[in-house]
Amino acid sequence: MSNEDVQAADNTLALAPPTYLPPSSKAKPSHTNGTMSTYSSSLRRTPVSVAVDPVALITTECITVTSAMRKHARWAHSSVSAILGGSHVPMPQNSRPGTPRDDTGRKGKGAPRIGTGGFGADGGEDGGLANRWGLRGKKGKSMQDNPLMAGFGRLRRELAGCRDIHQFDTPSLLHPFLQVIQASATSAPITSLALVAITKFFSYNLISPDSPRLSLAMQSLSAAITHCRFEASDSAADEIVLLRILKLMEGMLSGPGGDLLSDESVCEMMETGLSMCCQSRLSELLRRSAEMSMVKMCQVIFERLKHLEIEAGDNSEALDEKTKEDMFTVKMDPSANANDAVKSSLAAPPDSRPSSSFDKTRNGPSNSNSLDNTSELGVGPASESSDEAPIKPYSLPSIRELFRVLVDLLDPHDKQHADAMRVMALRIIDVALEVAGPSIAKHPSLATLAEDRLCRYLFQLVRSDNMAILHESLIVAGTLLATCRGVLKLQQELFLSYLVACLHPRVEIPREPGIDPSLYAGVPQAPKLVKQPSSGTETPVPVKDRQKLGMEGGSRKPDAREAMVESVGALARIPSFMVELYVNYDCEVDRADLCEDMVGLLSRNAIPDSATWSTTSVPPLCLDALLGYIQFVADRLDDEPEYEGYPGVAKLREQRRRKKIIIQGASKFNENPKAGLAYLSAQGIIEDPTDAVSVARFLKGTTRISKKMFGEFISKKGNEAILEALMSNFDFAGKRLDEALRELLETFRLPGESALIERIITVFSEQYIKGAKPEGITENDAIFVLTYAIIMLNVDQHSPKIKSQSRMQYEDFAKQVRGVNGNKDFDPEFLRAIFEEIKSNEIILPDEHDNKFAFDYAWRELLLKTGTAGDLVLCDTNIFDADMFAATWKPVVATLSYVFMSASDDAVFSRVINGFDQCARIAAKYGLTEAVDKVVYCLSYITSLATESPSNTTLNTEIQVGENSVMVSELAVKLGRDFKAQLATVVLFRVVTGSETVIRDSWKHIVRIWLNLFVNSLIPPFFAPNRMEIPPIPLQNPSQVIDRGPKQIDTGLFSAFTSYISSYAADDPPEPSDEELESTLCTVDCVNACHMGDVFANVVNMPVDSLKPLVDALLSELPDDPTSVVISVKSETEAPVSPNGPKSPAGPLYDPSMVYLLELVTVLALKDKETIAALGADVGEALQNVLRNAASYHSIMIARTMFYLLHLLHASYEHSFLRVPVVLHTISSFKKDLFDKSAPLVLQGLNQCIDEPGPLRNEIMTSPDFWVILRNLTGNAQSAPTVFKILEDVAVGSPPTIMADNYESAVKLLNEFASAGSVGSTIEQKKDRRVRKGKGEPQVTPVKQPKVDAAVARGVKAIQMIYSLTTRIPVLMKQSHLESKEAWAAYWSPIFRALTTQCTNPCREIRHQAFSSLQRALLSPELTSGEHEEWTAIFGEVLFPLIVRLLKPEVYSSDPVGMSETRVQAATLLCKIFLHYLVLLSKWEGMLGLWLKILDIMDRLMNSGQGDSLEEAVPESLKNILLVMSSSGYLVPPSQDASQEKLWTETWKRIDRFLPDLRKELDLDPKPEEAKPVEEKKAEEVKELAVAPVS
Repeated sequence: MSNEDVQAADNTLALAPPTYLPPSSKAKPSHTNGTMSTYSSSLRRTPVSVAVDPVALITTECITVTSAMRKHARWAHSSVSAILGGSHVPMPQNSRPGTPRDDTGRKGKGAPRIGTGGFGADGGEDGGLANRWGLRGKKGKSMQDNPLMAGFGRLRRELAGCRDIHQFDTPSLLHPFLQVIQASATSAPITSLALVAITKFFSYNLISPDSPRLSLAMQSLSAAITHCRFEASDSAADEIVLLRILKLMEGMLSGPGGDLLSDESVCEMMETGLSMCCQSRLSELLRRSAEMSMVKMCQVIFERLKHLEIEAGDNSEALDEKTKEDMFTVKMDPSANANDAVKSSLAAPPDSRPSSSFDKTRNGPSNSNSLDNTSELGVGPASESSDEAPIKPYSLPSIRELFRVLVDLLDPHDKQHADAMRVMALRIIDVALEVAGPSIAKHPSLATLAEDRLCRYLFQLVRSDNMAILHESLIVAGTLLATCRGVLKLQQELFLSYLVACLHPRVEIPREPGIDPSLYAGVPQAPKLVKQPSSGTETPVPVKDRQKLGMEGGSRKPDAREAMVESVGALARIPSFMVELYVNYDCEVDRADLCEDMVGLLSRNAIPDSATWSTTSVPPLCLDALLGYIQFVADRLDDEPEYEGYPGVAKLREQRRRKKIIIQGASKFNENPKAGLAYLSAQGIIEDPTDAVSVARFLKGTTRISKKMFGEFISKKGNEAILEALMSNFDFAGKRLDEALRELLETFRLPGESALIERIITVFSEQYIKGAKPEGITENDAIFVLTYAIIMLNVDQHSPKIKSQSRMQYEDFAKQVRGVNGNKDFDPEFLRAIFEEIKSNEIILPDEHDNKFAFDYAWRELLLKTGTAGDLVLCDTNIFDADMFAATWKPVVATLSYVFMSASDDAVFSRVINGFDQCARIAAKYGLTEAVDKVVYCLSYITSLATESPSNTTLNTEIQVGENSVMVSELAVKLGRDFKAQLATVVLFRVVTGSETVIRDSWKHIVRIWLNLFVNSLIPPFFAPNRMEIPPIPLQNPSQVIDRGPKQIDTGLFSAFTSYISSYAADDPPEPSDEELESTLCTVDCVNACHMGDVFANVVNMPVDSLKPLVDALLSELPDDPTSVVISVKSETEAPVSPNGPKSPAGPLYDPSMVYLLELVTVLALKDKETIAALGADVGEALQNVLRNAASYHSIMIARTMFYLLHLLHASYEHSFLRVPVVLHTISSFKKDLFDKSAPLVLQGLNQCIDEPGPLRNEIMTSPDFWVILRNLTGNAQSAPTVFKILEDVAVGSPPTIMADNYESAVKLLNEFASAGSVGSTIEQKKDRRVRKGKGEPQVTPVKQPKVDAAVARGVKAIQMIYSLTTRIPVLMKQSHLESKEAWAAYWSPIFRALTTQCTNPCREIRHQAFSSLQRALLSPELTSGEHEEWTAIFGEVLFPLIVRLLKPEVYSSDPVGMSETRVQAATLLCKIFLHYLVLLSKWEGMLGLWLKILDIMDRLMNSGQGDSLEEAVPESLKNILLVMSSSGYLVPPSQDASQEKLWTETWKRIDRFLPDLRKELDLDPKPEEAKPVEEKKAEEVKELAVAPVS
């Protein structure tokens, strides 16, 4: 065959339609009528159409093959009928190829016979046969044509009348080509042409699903190509044949008739493909091609398994039941030489050795002795009407057999199979699992293979040092667990435990500079499973078992570690994988904590140093898997929880709690059994430690106890009851003695001392006799001795120390126990059965063996436990995520922190930051406070903003550009240069936003960040809504303010130099560079991106329980000892000075951060009644602590603290943690300069407290400290109006709050306000001077005049308010319950003292108001309501002192012009008051003394040297008094009233001293009677005059 022919054939093969659906395809095939043909055809693409006539195409292929055959010497003399197509005589209608039903699938019968009737090989036809064949030999001798050639001629004759090729009988169409394929005499090129032809027929749809007898044709074709034989020639041509066979098999399985193939056909085709893969003498290319074909065919075959399930519908068990009988009828035995085609290709060329048939046949020798053409095949076509048995389409039997063969190829102990074969088998198995893994798990016949042999071989292959084997076995194990893990619970535990043991490094995490170890404290140094006690039969698989099973991790090469990590990563990419580990292992007492170990493994290996013992790919692979785990949990956050079909969450929590206790208790038991049992009893695991049954039940049921310690414990003296209770837990019924002993010795390890062993065997013997009741044995002693003998036999047969020739034989064993059964022998058959069982199957004693037999035994044990372990719960739900994340978050967060700090790749930053965000969202959703706190702490650390002390702000520089400004600070520049820190800052506050209610301990880090940002002008105080109306917290002034507004830019070198020099000369810090400004702007953008306003908005709306940690964090930042605080910031009230300038005055420095803290805690505490009750006490104590140490703090802070405290006092009055007297006394004790600086805020706070009537207002008003505070603030011009307003509300407000306790204080304060109005005298006197000089009305000073006027107005109003208090005096006196004299002194005296004081006020307006008020007060009717002793004091305590003061030079000099008039008014007032109360005074004993004192006062006034006005007013006033007294009969000559003699005498005696002419002028001495009425009339006029007001 030419190379062109081969190439053309290859091109034809390439036209074949696709042979399989990709495993990733999720399309479900549709089947409307339930037939597999309809269903399967929907899966195929439309086949390639053919442009030539199909019959012509077939004819051409026939001619091509026969022409090639005729060129061969063997067929050179054949008839040309195959070329000409024969005579016109039609073929009989019943001439059809036979069915291969009798031979197809049979192995070892040689080539199957394709015909049993028609044209036989012996030529039994009529005389016209030679003519019909068209044969005429040499010399005219007739000869029969070769059957191979004749078949093509017959086919051409049958095609002659064919109109529709799809109606043509398919077996007849294929028959001649199949004969050629099976004929051993044909060469490889001829066989190749036949294969090409058949491939074309399928490719061009000449053979379709509707073709007649397609099923029979497919079986025939399968039989032919799997039994293909040809003469070996050159290897290239031979391998082309094999390649075409592979491609044809692919096409058959995936083509229209693939579903019609029988189980036998499929097995033979798979056997053929595997044989090609196995043959090492074939070229690498062909073997790889065979492997690829096998992969594709397996995809189709295992895809059919899913289709069969769909056909079966809900009744999935029907398929297994239906194929149960055929399950083991098909067998495959692939080998390098077991296939005809492979043998043919490997045979020697014709010139060295003729081609032969089967050397190694399937079931027997083939008929290989005939090499002539006519004896190769029976070629006669069979009748179409012959009976054909229905062919069952392939199903579970062939699929199971293929799976079995592939699995058996993995056996690591089978030396016949090379590693290359195992790699090939692993790849094919992986495809099978990818396509139909879940379906394999559903069918017991397939699942059993997967659970046992496949897992057993795989878990041994992963120990291989061959990287190809390791890599493929890890892939298959991963796919197996991904698809079938539901039935592989213990197998999965074993596999993952091994990976953990291999991959988890026992190396401490290296300390990196700049990374705090607390960031990665959660990463485990070792997996939990290595800490478990080791035992031969316990689970989870301990170290010893893993060693037996070949699963103990050791030193693996870096590439091996990387492959293992890839396997773990592939499993971790299953969304539910980790939660399934948690539910099925971590929450089960007898299983390992696989979820925690896997997360710990990924966490530890994600840290970059793991690359040192693996590869550089391992850290990112582990990090990706770890982040994927978090991603899956985060994706499920918003899913609706699914509870149906899953174990209860509470139940799993309880199991997990018990598991921790049992592990700890078992650990204690292994050290000290009594202590362990006591602990377990105390924890409720063992109900009663004194109850032997409870103890025995626990010890037998747990897998955590050391088997060695278990055996020693139960055999010790004193524990007999526990030993008996343990034995009673075994059911020995129906078990032979060795079987019962085997079950017993698997539970614990026999102790070493013979006495202890005897104790155990004695109790065992008794229990065995009771439970098993063995036939022919009645005595305990017989059982005792035989048990000992069996133990010794077990040691003898299996101890490696005993040579095989020295081991006991049956006779030796029987001799040992002769006569011990009640002086009789045991039944020989009974003894032999025991001997053979022990010899072939060792009783494994825990902790002893590590050979292959132990592996097989341990594996069997594992399989036995699968029954009790149950299936794996697949978890497509989020109900376990909270508990799982709570158990695993620590290593995750720690790893993210470490990686973020040490990484330099932006992609890593992005993934890790997203992981942080997801961790926080998960933790917040499930209320995992500790996890959120850890995330916040880690991110805070990374931001570098959460420093314990605020950053240095001394060099802060404000840059102004137009209306905008930015503060360039050390912190802003540093953060702006650190992209990592900026990223962490943004994510931190993204994490915090919405998680505020979950955060607890980590608030302190957030608070520190807030403080640093605030003091550097990067955030405002977000205290909205703020119930306190207070100006924003002032920050310290920047060191300099630079205006970079639009101006002419001078960029010259000289300009820059002069700018620098001028800055240096002024000792200012240099201006920020453009780079520093840019960094600052980056920081500003970063902070803006944090949206901290949202955080504060959420914070103020948090419930109290969530607010408490934040408030505690804020308060913890306040220093306990303020003297230790050293803050280097500028005072807000002081202008910045250069370092070389004058030093600022010494004193406490202003720290805005502390004000920030205090204001925020106050705002949070004042949120509502609940927060006040819960937080107010702590906040109040902090505020008071600041005020107690006021000397250590700046006045701005003290002022604001007083304001906060007063607001808190107002809100919390109903609580007892703040007391009004304490608060007010603290404030009142401040020095005056501090009061002056803090006056506005103190008054604002006080106003808040007394704004509304209530108990608080009353208590404050009655506190002396309140009035001290007001008095201290009165002198401050800025605060005086506010104080006066408060005072006004107190004095005249409604309801009035003047009470006995604050009456005197209020009057005093009003008096002080009146005194403060004296500043008005200066303006009055200036005005007088200008008037006298004729300058007219003076100009009013615009700045000071309003303040003076306001002070005078307050003074006048204060006098009015003082007078208004007189109306309250009667009520107050009544309420006071004081004696009359004391009450008068308490309430009247303060008012008169204040008014008399103000009657000497330099300001005339105030003085006049005071006189007017004093007169009204003195004339008040309430004044005389008491006894004489009370009101008469108005002279001695009020009027006399007033006049005395007015006579003092210093008083007079304060207003020389006005004081003269005031003296006159005082004199007149004295006389007026005396006259007003004359009647009452006349009844008083002290009237004479009072009158004489008045006269003395008048004398002093007359002689004061004031001038005419007083000298005129005094005599006039005296005249009025004397006339009234005379007319009233008080001042009369002794002749008229002897009782008034002394008054008369003393009066004139005194008057005569300073007014000698007055007596004569009044002429009051006795007169004649007629003159009396005139005098009386005058006296009455004087009396009326006395009641007129003083002008």
